[in-house]
Amino acid sequence: MIDVVLLGCGGGMPMPNRNLSSILLNYRGRKILVDCGEGTQVSMRMVGWGFKTIDIICITHIHGDHIVGLPGLLATIGNSGRTEPLAIIGPEGIENTVNSLRVICPYLPYDIKIIENPHDSIELDNFINISTLNLDHSAPCLGYSFYIKRAPKFNVEKALENNVPKNLWNVLQKGNEIEFKGRKYYPSMVLGEDREGIKLSIITDTRPIEEIIDFVRDSYLFICEGTYGDDNDIEKAIRNKHMTFREAANLAKNAEIGELLLTHFSPAMEEPSRYLDNAKEVFNNIIIGEDRLTKTLSFKNS
Repeated sequence: MIDVVLLGCGGGMPMPNRNLSSILLNYRGRKILVDCGEGTQVSMRMVGWGFKTIDIICITHIHGDHIVGLPGLLATIGNSGRTEPLAIIGPEGIENTVNSLRVICPYLPYDIKIIENPHDSIELDNFINISTLNLDHSAPCLGYSFYIKRAPKFNVEKALENNVPKNLWNVLQKGNEIEFKGRKYYPSMVLGEDREGIKLSIITDTRPIEEIIDFVRDSYLFICEGTYGDDNDIEKAIRNKHMTFREAANLAKNAEIGELLLTHFSPAMEEPSRYLDNAKEVFNNIIIGEDRLTKTLSFKNS
């Protein structure tokens, strides 16, 4: 299973009850942060998941409400005792931006690897696959999809048929090859069929382009911007290259996702829940985001 916490659900400027855009994923104690707006560190401290084990930071785009919190966070991660390298993924221009922001945190006890506008998927420790999609915003912007793999079941019959010594079963079950007494043993000799993993997708900030539908299809959880709740704000949404609640719900319906979590609310929208029905007329399984809302996604039984 994977834990997801919405650290900040605001867009544009921070509000007294709403930090700016940031989402934290936690799987097996390793963490991926998506965006780092103002208030990210405060929310992280309140959640209590720690800073040291953030392995990857994914930045959607280089607007202040998504990245201004980054220099302070990098310094805090360093103060936590991290020495392992950390990766930052982002759109075109991310390398120059990160290097510029680091003027105020030039000395870190770990290396930073910057991956700019990746064209291929990225794999973390062979169990999380990260894909990106170029979106339609006023700056180069990436959507992110995360696929958490699930190990196949151990197949005792298969292990016995392949004459695999029992003392090697545990090693092979973890996906490692091993040589023993002059013979090579492979995980495929003890594992059954592949099982469905968990897909989680995050889309913010953008207009609802057609490519999003296939990109987020079949996600267990689809976290999507809902900058404007009122249908009458459609002209603002088009002009500022954002979405209304209804438009996000249409993407969720067409992509056949499990659950939609709306976030990135305009500062002018004090009570997003007032507009929930605009989205529910299209897609029913919807949550209105709030700071530090936490979800746990579990593998399906099989």
